[in-house]
Amino acid sequence: MPFANVGSDSIYYTEHGRALAGAPRAAPMLLVHGAAASHLVWGMQARALGEITRTVALDLPGHGRSQPPGRSTMEGYRDVLLGLLDALGFNRAVVVGHSMGGGIAQTLALSQPDRVAGLGLIGTGARLRVLPAILEGILDDFENTARLVVEYAYAPGVDAAMRERALAEFRACPPAVTHGDFTACDRFDLMARLAEIRAPTLVIGGREDLMTPVKYSEFLSSKIANARLVLIENAGHSVMIEKPDEVNQALIAFVKNL
Repeated sequence: MPFANVGSDSIYYTEHGRALAGAPRAAPMLLVHGAAASHLVWGMQARALGEITRTVALDLPGHGRSQPPGRSTMEGYRDVLLGLLDALGFNRAVVVGHSMGGGIAQTLALSQPDRVAGLGLIGTGARLRVLPAILEGILDDFENTARLVVEYAYAPGVDAAMRERALAEFRACPPAVTHGDFTACDRFDLMARLAEIRAPTLVIGGREDLMTPVKYSEFLSSKIANARLVLIENAGHSVMIEKPDEVNQALIAFVKNL
């Protein structure tokens, strides 16, 4: 099992496409999950992208196999990404983030533009406000709050088994770490700074996303120079799980055109 030492953290990650590490002009890819999730959300993407470039999906601190503590700011998680890039020997990478992971990716692109060869923003926004009831409920009524969040994370009518797997993963993340994640989201606001992002950017949203609606994706693509917007039908917030083939097609085309 691969772990990387990043400061005092031991960060778990999976890797695909190692044989392509030396391929010319093939920037590696780093996949960053969202709140209370893990590298598992990228299962379909990691394999597909591994066919064309070296692809790494990590567990942020406190998530999956990476031990707590988590973080409560995007900057704190950004520093973990920087440390992982260093540990893996990646001078630059295409950074793809979902939801909170998209906020982390934007923060990295603004603070360390030379390290970001491309930016993939999936089911995310430039501001990610969280209802006070969710922030409080994570600590006071975890089970019902978990069910509420997972209910909003998928398009209506999605397979019940998919929701149950998502609920099990949400439960697996310690409540204190989950609360830190949602606190980081609630504090996050880069709406006034998007024009400063210079990395080639792909924005992907689900047409039925209830957590980060289509207008969030449209705002990102309108403010980031030369960003490309892909909206996927019959998909909600967890678009890369609900519609993996469509997401993979967009990401592969994006990487090949860098």
